[in-house]
Amino acid sequence: MKIVILLLFIYTAALSATKPKIVILATGGTIAGVGQSSVTGQYQASKLPVENLLQAVPEIQDLAIVEGEQVCQVSSQDMTGEIWLQIARKVDEVVNQADVDGVVITHGTDTMEETAYFLNLVIQTRKPVVMTGAMRASGSLSADGALNLYNAVALAASPQAPGKGVLLCFNDQIHAAREVTKVNTTNVNAFQTPEFGILGYIFYGKASFYRESVRKHTFRSNFNIKEINTLPKVAVFYSHADFDSSLIGQSVKNGIQGIVFAGTGNGNPSEATIQALARSVKNNVSVVRSSRTGRGPVTLKAEVDDEKYGFIVADNLNPQKSRILLMLALTQTTDIAKIQQMFFEY
Repeated sequence: MKIVILLLFIYTAALSATKPKIVILATGGTIAGVGQSSVTGQYQASKLPVENLLQAVPEIQDLAIVEGEQVCQVSSQDMTGEIWLQIARKVDEVVNQADVDGVVITHGTDTMEETAYFLNLVIQTRKPVVMTGAMRASGSLSADGALNLYNAVALAASPQAPGKGVLLCFNDQIHAAREVTKVNTTNVNAFQTPEFGILGYIFYGKASFYRESVRKHTFRSNFNIKEINTLPKVAVFYSHADFDSSLIGQSVKNGIQGIVFAGTGNGNPSEATIQALARSVKNNVSVVRSSRTGRGPVTLKAEVDDEKYGFIVADNLNPQKSRILLMLALTQTTDIAKIQQMFFEY
């Protein structure tokens, strides 16, 4: 009998040793939300702790040795630069543990793409970092959080995932942090990669990749969370007909360090806005031209003489991600040419 128990123990230990170790870092969001009814959209986000998430999906223990930690508990519309730094430092700490094979971050969907891109630039690792969440609270009919979490753990544990940068796993799809964006307010198919398409699919834990994001990220990035203590103040201005360019001057007076202008078409500001942005550059404020269209690159010297005014173009980064790259660029330099090169590389 003792021999049987010993053999069973040895077998169990050997089986556990073959499983990857995945750490789930919880930050709140709808996946941690509690609904008022199974048939209503009303709910309170960021209520359930990470222990509840793990208990709700016991099947993840078949995929990996899973541990959980609560990093913060916020709805993602309340995300701040300070919390980004907190999350990034925790991710950096975890991925540098030799026995950890990957990380899953549960997060609200509203700013998930921004947190993902920030981590994509500052976490220097080949280990998978996967973000997921939910569009429906756990008590809703057809709640999506449990399967999203299951697939995210499977993706973080997949031998195909290392070296591909920070990934977003949602609704059976795998997205690259740089290119993904939220496109729907309530639908479970809330994320898309408009220009280039998804990286692949993950169907009940089985991942299939079809492409990779080729811009610099994670282990190839020159940004390192260990070297970043604060983030510069950068604002996004959204263009529209009859835009009040005086708002730009007010922000400069308030100590803004960078501006991303989400222009019309090819990142185009009005003539009055061009002059306001040019004055900002003369006041040592870095200015990036992005576009509100959602697709296509903003090109140098099209309708705007960027060299004349000292503007930087965002390439095809959307305004919110342009803000993140500009913030990180300003932790290293204010040189226009160097920042422009970063926008062409990252």
